[in-house]
Amino acid sequence: MIGIIGGTGLGEKLFGEELGGAEFNVPTPFGEPSGPIRMVEWHGVQVALLARHGEGHMISPSQVNYRANIYALKSLGVKYIIASGAVGSLKNEIEPRHLVIPDQVIDKTYRRTPTFYDEGLAVHVEFAEPFCPALRKLLLSVADCADTTVHDGATYVCMEGPAFSTVAESRMHRMWGGDLIGMTCMPEAKLAREAEISYALVALATDYDCWKPHDPSLSRQALLSEIIGHLKAATNNALDLIRSAIEIFAREPIGETPIHSGLDLAVWTDPAELTPDVVDQYGILLERYIEFR
Repeated sequence: MIGIIGGTGLGEKLFGEELGGAEFNVPTPFGEPSGPIRMVEWHGVQVALLARHGEGHMISPSQVNYRANIYALKSLGVKYIIASGAVGSLKNEIEPRHLVIPDQVIDKTYRRTPTFYDEGLAVHVEFAEPFCPALRKLLLSVADCADTTVHDGATYVCMEGPAFSTVAESRMHRMWGGDLIGMTCMPEAKLAREAEISYALVALATDYDCWKPHDPSLSRQALLSEIIGHLKAATNNALDLIRSAIEIFAREPIGETPIHSGLDLAVWTDPAELTPDVVDQYGILLERYIEFR
């Protein structure tokens, strides 16, 4: 099953107004997800749709319950997640309206719980490649389906927000080797890894962040309108890309990846020491690990 994490109304935009399917309100040990999860079948593939910021985009990046979102998708059987998110570009060659399939991330967040496993056991997942190579390859294989340039690989700098960067910070991110700046990739990607879910991101470039001076002839309102126009165009291109990727997946499923057994060497706690309360707390996240041991 594939999970899609994106903006409000993503399902209708992906599959049409006659979306159908059933909605599930999934309780989790980590609180409530951003909203109900819509389950649909498309080309024979089960797809779980979740709006990251809730209906009407009411939840700020720092307040998204990333743990509940990933746990809820895991509990419904999701093994692959394709996420989308707007970003600022830190490189001239990544122009507004371009799409990027990043392969690295720098985490600058500090107000969000970055792990499921913060009490009762010690878990250290491998995260050298934060995005699933197989899922990235799938998305890049359909790059021609998007009416824009699709960049293969980039470093996504995930900042806390909700305010945007200062000019000094934007320049620093460029010096670090950052290519994109956004607010939602982390800890989403890391939690997916801890849940043994393959995760890849389609990043939508909307502007050049503040390192590059804006056209002085544009008013603030005109500049905002320009950015919104870039976002809408990039969103349509991302939808074409994701839709095409699911069609390919329906014919040629990816199958198991090393990420789906990521806890085999990650759980350092002796399973004999796990208390019933800990097992209940983590639920489905530990089921395969306990069976494996």
